[in-house]
Formats: sequence, structure tokens, C-alpha cells
Amino acid sequence: MSAFSSYCKQIVETNWFGNFILGVILFAGVLVGIQTYKEFAKQYYTLIFWLDQLVLFIFLIEIIMKMAAEGNRPLRYFKDPWNVFDFSIVFVCYAAMLVPDVEGFMVAVLRLARVLRVFRVVRTIPKLQLLVNALLKSIPSIGYVGILLLVIFYIYATMGVFLFSVNDPVHFGNLQLSLLSLFRIVTLEDWTDIMYINIYGCDHSIWGYSAEEGCISPIAHGIWATFYFVSFVIIGTMVVLNLFIGVIMNSMEEAKSDASDEAFALRDRSKEPTEIDELENLSNDLEILRKRIQFLAQKKKAIKK
Repeated sequence: MSAFSSYCKQIVETNWFGNFILGVILFAGVLVGIQTYKEFAKQYYTLIFWLDQLVLFIFLIEIIMKMAAEGNRPLRYFKDPWNVFDFSIVFVCYAAMLVPDVEGFMVAVLRLARVLRVFRVVRTIPKLQLLVNALLKSIPSIGYVGILLLVIFYIYATMGVFLFSVNDPVHFGNLQLSLLSLFRIVTLEDWTDIMYINIYGCDHSIWGYSAEEGCISPIAHGIWATFYFVSFVIIGTMVVLNLFIGVIMNSMEEAKSDASDEAFALRDRSKEPTEIDELENLSNDLEILRKRIQFLAQKKKAIKK
């Protein structure tokens, strides 16, 4: 490893460098937020542009230093998925500025890349990185829970169309409307309003709630509507959604365990003797062995005498 690579490695591993990059990321986030105020951004366009270029240049220098810190194998930088993400954001930002714009497409890409730069804050804060790793670990299990939830949604949506489409065509007029209404119900967003429409009929006003437009053939479903909505809330919200939480919590524990094992392994490797230590230990062993041989040789001579 060259002197420049060693120097870069020392810098990127220091706390002040990480804190500096974190500050730049937060500043980049503020800069993106400022650009949403169009009049202000237009007034100070030049200043904002050069500040944005400065942030991008700092990120580029960070990438160069981290690649240089890998010594003769700079491509090892891309073994870390977070490094790939950082490189992709910087590359897209520069590419969007160099490639000719076509109907504002590159401007949209550049804005998206600027917004995604804020996500880099996850990389610099270990706890956030642990949380993201836990979410990524939970994706396979969440997929199976999602399939279960989709089956429940489909069953209840078709039942809702058969039962309530005549009385409440606004919420259950067809399958897609029924699915959308069930999504509203599972989030507990005023789900009782939909329930009361179908319990008492769409022509009734319950506790100040006005009847929905499109109420052509009001039908009061009574206890059947009550059982339908309450059972869906219990199954969909209380059970299935809690499975999502359980999967994520389990993945969080696994991520913490993996992080602890990795830290322990790194700590053990840091305690391993270096080549210089091994040479010194070998030299000491040889010295002890030499003294032992001398002692045995003197003892042998004494016996012969």
C-alpha cells in the first residue's frame, strides 16, 4: 500500500471525517428543501447552484479517497452495497448535467438524485443502518404475510361487492372500489362511516353523517354488515398487520446479532498478533531454546567428568 493510500485510509476511518460527511449530507437535504420554494430558489439560483456543485464535489472526493484507501485493489470499494449506492447517486448527478436534456427528463432525474442524496444519512448513522438492514432482512417473510393479506382482501372484497354493491356503490360498486375501501378500513380511517352506511342503509343519516351520493337503492343489512366489518378489522388490522410487526422485530434481533458478531470478529482480528509480533515471539522462543541447549550441553559435560 502506497503512502497516499495509507494517508487516505487514516482519514476516512477517523470520526471527524464521518461527522463532516454527515454534516454535508444534512446540508444537502436542507438545500433540496430550499429548492422547493420556487420563488426563493429562482432569486438565489446562482448561489444555490454553486452550493449544490460544492456538495457534489465533496461527495466525489469522498469516493476517490475511499477507493484510494483500498490500496492496489480500489474495486473492493464496490463490495459494500452502501458504497455502490453512494457512487450511483454521484454518477447520476454528473450524468444528468452532462447529457442533453430531453423534454425536462434529465432535470427530473437530477432532482430525484438530489433528493436521494439525503438517504445517505442512513449510511453515516449506525442505528439507522441497523434498522434498514433489519427491514431488508424481513422482506422475504413480509412477502408471505403480504400474500396472506392479499388473499384476505380478495375474499372480503368479493363478498363486499356481492353484499353491498346495491346499497353502497360508492364503496363497493366493483372489485377495485371494494379493495380500495378495504384498504381504508384496514388503516382504521373513518371505517365506521362505511359500516354505518351498510348497517342502516345509505339513505339514513347517522350521528350527523350525510348519505353518500349515488344512493339509489338503500338496503339496511343490519347484523350481517356488522359481522362483515368487525371481523375484517379484527383479522386484517389486529392479526395480520401485527404479523408484519412481529416479522420486522424478529429481523431487528437478527440484524443486531449479526452486527454484534461482526464487531466481535473485528475486535478479535484487531487483537491478533502482527507479523512483527510473531517474529519477536519466534526470536524469543529461539533464544529460550538456545539457552536450553547450552544448559543440557553443560550438564552432559559435567556427567562425563
